[in-house]
Amino acid sequence: MTTTVFDSPLGLVRITGDDSGVSTISCNDGSMSESLMETPLAEPVRLAVEQLQDYFAGARQSFDFPLNPVGTVFQQAVWRALLDVPFGKTLSYMTLTRRIGDEKAIRAVAAANGRNPLWIVVPCHRIIGSDGSLTGYAGGLWRKQWLLEHEGAFARTGQLSLF
Repeated sequence: MTTTVFDSPLGLVRITGDDSGVSTISCNDGSMSESLMETPLAEPVRLAVEQLQDYFAGARQSFDFPLNPVGTVFQQAVWRALLDVPFGKTLSYMTLTRRIGDEKAIRAVAAANGRNPLWIVVPCHRIIGSDGSLTGYAGGLWRKQWLLEHEGAFARTGQLSLF
């Protein structure tokens, strides 16, 4: 496994992975007191840094480096469904749950969404409350709002753009 850290508009981004793919991407408010840059980085990790920097610069809307998150079969199904939510659009937890196939699993879907280990790339930030509210986000609601504004998910009316 290789790990690297870089600064972003939302804090420090930490990426971990190996030649099979990126397993975690997270963000926090910490300082870069120690450098975690390893040489050489696994190719998927290097690509993730490059593509996330492009995303923050407004030059990228999708990602194509290999992913290798660890989770249960159910979590993996939820994370795959999140990949279908397009850039600049949002989806309610209930609609996501219906797409998974079991309306009664809304709490489990929300929990799997909250355990997403691939911040931004698997776009859990695009999932909102049925009333359009910015409910729950492990990285803090201010980051969720920033990401949705960055992606243009807010229509000119100030409402979120549901898909």
